[in-house]
Parts: sequence; structure tokens; C-alpha cells
Amino acid sequence: MKKLSAILALSLALFAPVLAVAQQSRASSVKAPSNALHPNTVTVKSKNVDNGYTKIVAIVPKDYEENANARYPVVYLLHGYGDNEQKWIKEKPQLQDISDKYGMIIICPDGKRSWYWDSVAKPELKYETFISKELVDFVDSHYRTLKSPKFRAITGLSMGGHGALWNGLRHPDVFGACGSMSGGVDIRPFPKQWSMEQSLGSYEKNKDVWDAHTVVNLVDSLKPGQSKIIIDCGVADFFYKVNQDLHERLLAKKIPHDYITRPGGHSWAYWKNAIEYQLLFFHNFFKDNAKTLQK
Repeated sequence: MKKLSAILALSLALFAPVLAVAQQSRASSVKAPSNALHPNTVTVKSKNVDNGYTKIVAIVPKDYEENANARYPVVYLLHGYGDNEQKWIKEKPQLQDISDKYGMIIICPDGKRSWYWDSVAKPELKYETFISKELVDFVDSHYRTLKSPKFRAITGLSMGGHGALWNGLRHPDVFGACGSMSGGVDIRPFPKQWSMEQSLGSYEKNKDVWDAHTVVNLVDSLKPGQSKIIIDCGVADFFYKVNQDLHERLLAKKIPHDYITRPGGHSWAYWKNAIEYQLLFFHNFFKDNAKTLQK
């Protein structure tokens, strides 16, 4: 009996430091919602969107739970018109692999058909406020993020490309980098399409509103180096001309940016490839900022 007691005492002594470290790690970590890992859907309450709530898909690196003290950069990834928060992960399940490889959290919100504006015609719908304030606050409070624009980026495709640049360029204090894939970066050539009238009113009667809510007209307000920018569009895309115009305006204003064009149209075949370049771009942005912090 004495021998057994001695063995138990020795075991407790050996494992005590391990248990202490584990308890300390658990106490210091911010726990993600239990249904939010690898990846899954999370419901977010909101004062600014339809029905008072919306959904996001959250993709966290595979070592998120193991590294309880680690914090991660975040990329917000917006969907196109007619899709929802599930579309990106259904079309590009390799996003989990990229999250693992680069050590980044990827958040895919449901933006409905909002174009990610605060609606003029329906003031109760404020998707810009949701994306750039409410959602970021939710993610920062529920996940172990690096809470700085130096470690936040936003991008998307088509409607989401417009929404990402709209939010990113208007809120550089929130998003340090922004991008677009096949984005509708000038909405005015398409006044009758994609429900935009529901947010802005008719183009004929509200041209000043449309002028004020298109990405290409943000260029004059930008300063060199204000945001890290990447734009990507296929040469056969119906948005190619407006993307080329945005590129030329940025050049004229001497705003640094990456501009990529390749063969391809407005399709998932193009976007599945484009997202690889975008996430590498943001990874390098985060990595450069991490080096600056270490100096």
C-alpha cells in the first residue's frame, strides 16, 4: 500500500507542471463557437440586416484548437449576386487547406443581394455597417484574431468584388488590404440588373446616388499606400472594361495596386484560380506586417 501511494505521489509530481500549463492555456484562450470549427456555419445576430440575424461560414486553421495562445489574421471573403455564405466553400473546398497552410482565418458572410452597401432606398438595411463594423466586432470577440487592419483583408467575386473594394477602400482603419475578382467596380453601365435599384433607387432619377455608390469613383479620395489592393478580372468577362478603367484611374492617381488579367470569363472556373492569387497576396501582406512588429 505504501509503495502504491509513493507511485501515485510521484505521478502527480511529474504531471503537475503539464496540468498547470494546460489550465493556463485554456484560461488565456478565446474560444470559437463550438459549431464554428473545420469549417461550419455560425449564426450572427445583427441590427443591420434582414430578419435581425445572418449566417457566416468560418474556416479556421487545423491547429487553431491546439495552439491555444496563437492569434490569426483574417480574410473576409464575399460571395456574388444570388449566392450565400455557403457558396465559396462548396465551390472551393480547398479553402480549408489554404487556411491551414497560411495560418489565416477565412470568414464568408451571407450578404444576400445587398451589394454590401448601406441601402439608400431601404435605410434599415445596412450591409456596409454590418460588414465593416458589426461582423468584424463579432469575429474579433469570438475568435483569436490579430485585431489590427494590418492583419485584416477583404475580397470577393462579382457583386462581392464591388463590396470588398467598397468596404475596404472606405474603411482602411478596419481592412488594411482589399481585393476584387471580376468585380462590378462600376455599377452605372448596368442600371437595370442585379436588384441594384432596390438599394439605390432608379438610375434615371438618382444618378448622383449611383455616382456616389460606385467603386471607381472612390479613386479620387485615395492616398498612395492607404490600402494594399489587388484586382483580378478575365479578359472575356462582361466586367472587364470597368475593371480596366479602374486600373487606369488608379495608375493616373499613382495608387499602388496589383492588377491581374488572364483568359477567362465570369465563371467559377476563373474564380477558383483567382482566389489562390488573392490569398497569397494577403498572406504576404500579413507576413510583411508581422516582420515589422518583430523589429
